[in-house]
Amino acid sequence: MTQPTRSPFSRRSFLSLAAAGGMTASLAACGGSSPRDSADQAVATGDGGAGGYDGPQVDLAFWNGFTGGDGPTMKALVDTFNSEHANIAVTMTTMQWADYYSRLPSAVTSGNGPDIGIMHVDSVATNAARNVIQPLDDVAAALELAESDFAAVPWQAGIYDGQRFAIPLDVHPLGFYYNKDVMEQAGLDPEAPPTDHDSYMAALEDLKAAGIEGHWASPFPFTGGLTLQALIYQFGGSLFNEDGTQVTWGEAPAVEALTWWVDLAKNGYSPANVDQDADYVALKNGTTAFNWNGIWQINDLKQTDISWGVAPLPDIGGSGGVWAGSHQFVLPRQRNADADKAQASRVFVSWISEQSQAWAEAGQVPARNSARETPEFEALTEQATLAEQLDDLRFIPTVPGITDCMAEFDRALNEAVLSGAEPEAILADTASRAQAILDENASRYSG
Repeated sequence: MTQPTRSPFSRRSFLSLAAAGGMTASLAACGGSSPRDSADQAVATGDGGAGGYDGPQVDLAFWNGFTGGDGPTMKALVDTFNSEHANIAVTMTTMQWADYYSRLPSAVTSGNGPDIGIMHVDSVATNAARNVIQPLDDVAAALELAESDFAAVPWQAGIYDGQRFAIPLDVHPLGFYYNKDVMEQAGLDPEAPPTDHDSYMAALEDLKAAGIEGHWASPFPFTGGLTLQALIYQFGGSLFNEDGTQVTWGEAPAVEALTWWVDLAKNGYSPANVDQDADYVALKNGTTAFNWNGIWQINDLKQTDISWGVAPLPDIGGSGGVWAGSHQFVLPRQRNADADKAQASRVFVSWISEQSQAWAEAGQVPARNSARETPEFEALTEQATLAEQLDDLRFIPTVPGITDCMAEFDRALNEAVLSGAEPEAILADTASRAQAILDENASRYSG
């Protein structure tokens, strides 16, 4: 197969396509099994997309959950791909992530699934174990992709049971957002945000003295739960052991982390009852100074008229650690073998991965090292700042069904913050319940 000619994907062409698609910056929203069948044989002799595609016209379905400001960005990339590949037409279907994950397994089982999909990294193992997605070792090998080409954490997270099932597109970490005007009201230097426990607590004290509750402690998974996970890592702990067989959030580091979080309200640094997203709204309206939130808020804040900044998370516990997610490309299994579609799908994944610096426009950190090393990415000051945290990013282990445990973690957070449950007791209780879920899933997926 001959490699088709590819025109350079410039920032100018990207922005014009995005504008034509009505790009807006907004808050990002950020079952069954399918048998292993003959469809996989269709790609056994392929080249993983390395040689391009010169076959007959094919139509590819691409599903994802990019319903926020990242949606038009990906649509612009798809449009550019289509314009450069006359014999491949990719149609992007976007839906809420919850709908995506509920629909995908049954669609694959019925033979109506997409050719290409995106998954959050913590869903890869479960869908691999359920035979919803197929291995991508051929893609990695053909394109000579290696860990040295990517940030290590998302690259390793795409491997399950000794096989690669996902190609990382990005990482989206938490960042430390601060309202400069509010900091100035308390006599703080708006260009020198706190970086560790002592400077953070001193800043909160100064804000409190000025009548400002400096950091609102959310009891909800977004973003209180993500913050608590980061704090646990920073205090030297984890949610699970390394191989994902034991729940560890009942141990001392997690108790320290949750206690620190609960004490924000007890000590007057936060209101006692914070509604969903009220912590972020308070940052924007000047009611609070600090907010730990996802990188996806960058583009939203750029649409405001407040004076704000973003920095790596302060290291409260002293051990480093940042919650992050990752969008990864997957190829769902197909009931009917089609070598042309299989090859074209791999060409698409390869092409988008090569253009992942443009994806950073959506408020992401590219997983590919080469994309982060470009002048264009460095010009995205806020994204580049949060990329400094790459060595401290943490994901939960790549274990099927492990996310089923997280409802118990979220319950511990909620009851400690809202109901006054003692951190040590509620963490121990929920960790015990989560361990039962983990053990049950280990038995289920091992069969």
